[in-house]
Amino acid sequence: MTTLLKGARQLLTLRGDNRPRRGDALRDLGIVPDGAVLIQDGAIVEVGPERRIAKLPGARRAREIDAAGRVVMPGFVDSHTHLVFGRPRLLDYEMRLAGASYSEIAAAGGGIVSSVQAVRSLPAAQLEAQARAFLREMARHGTTTLEAKSGYGLDKATELKTLRLLAALAGHPLDIVATYLGAHVPPPDIPHCADDYVDWMGTAMLPFIRRRRLARFVDVYSDKGAFTLDQSRRHLENARRLGFGLKIHAEQFSRTGAARLAVQMNAASADHLEQAGEEDIRALANSNTIATLLPGSVFHLGLPTYAPARAFIDAGAAVALATDFNPGTSPTYSMQMVLSLACTQMRMSPAEAIAAATINGAHAIGCANRVGSLEPGKHADLLVLNASDYRELPYYFGSNNVSLTMKRGVTLS
Repeated sequence: MTTLLKGARQLLTLRGDNRPRRGDALRDLGIVPDGAVLIQDGAIVEVGPERRIAKLPGARRAREIDAAGRVVMPGFVDSHTHLVFGRPRLLDYEMRLAGASYSEIAAAGGGIVSSVQAVRSLPAAQLEAQARAFLREMARHGTTTLEAKSGYGLDKATELKTLRLLAALAGHPLDIVATYLGAHVPPPDIPHCADDYVDWMGTAMLPFIRRRRLARFVDVYSDKGAFTLDQSRRHLENARRLGFGLKIHAEQFSRTGAARLAVQMNAASADHLEQAGEEDIRALANSNTIATLLPGSVFHLGLPTYAPARAFIDAGAAVALATDFNPGTSPTYSMQMVLSLACTQMRMSPAEAIAAATINGAHAIGCANRVGSLEPGKHADLLVLNASDYRELPYYFGSNNVSLTMKRGVTLS
């Protein structure tokens, strides 16, 4: 099928070379006024001014979609989510609002352990139904590709249950890149044996997952109460030897050196970075590791310190934005809300935020050759906004400004 999407007042192509955007390039959205996109069999044939695109072979007989003077842009690439979690953590939320500490919440049965218990106990069919509902809402809010982690199982059976579920969900309707986060926290049944657990993952889990291609990346949470820097390094070295891409939850609640470890290991991304210092910023700026910022978790936890986005960008780091969708610290699947937080709380410009949430997010999960921008040969993953200027996207916070979501040429919403 051939489709001509026309009538875009602003067509944000984000076209460019196949590298993550940094500095001035992060603000270049490749805007085409009065633009159009020609799509065939789910892929982009050409983008450009409507007066040219409409004359191309195939355009005259194409099914037409009229953007009617609105903004057209690439679909969001949400490069950090915890999609499968079983139940919301409402106890955590209520206790936190009353002033309880993390340890008090955990002692009352909340925290990550409560999500582990939920995912271990619930049947795969129930987890799948919940995840499918979230995917539909993500699509409705403009996400077309996402990364999703395991990490609420912490044993072989449940981690594999989650990864197999992610494999079954991929492409229905969104593309999902799976990450093994067995190193989320030490399992509740062996909390004082983190070193043994790292060894077990390296010998029992990582080779099994790699053979069955159940995950593309391996992640580790390096922070107080999770894994030490040495344990994180050992786990990532085991993963790298097997050919996995690497990710690190870094510098979220304390400064551990995990951001610099990410650079040393040539990780695809270091995520969170709220406590990053000048040395971390310089290291990431001079590396290929993407700084993935997650302002939703700071907002939901009511914390005062957001990641230093302005410092990262001004230093030349490649910055991405993601939701960190999870039940404990960031229960939002709206990339639009993340853009608003990035602009108002981290002083990113609307253009920088959009690039960070599309093409740089795609680079953070290794799929920028297929998604993240509107260019010939890439998937026809795009949005039509209820807006005539792209700056309206973060400006109208807390609302859904997506009129139409298209995934590989198929209209989802």
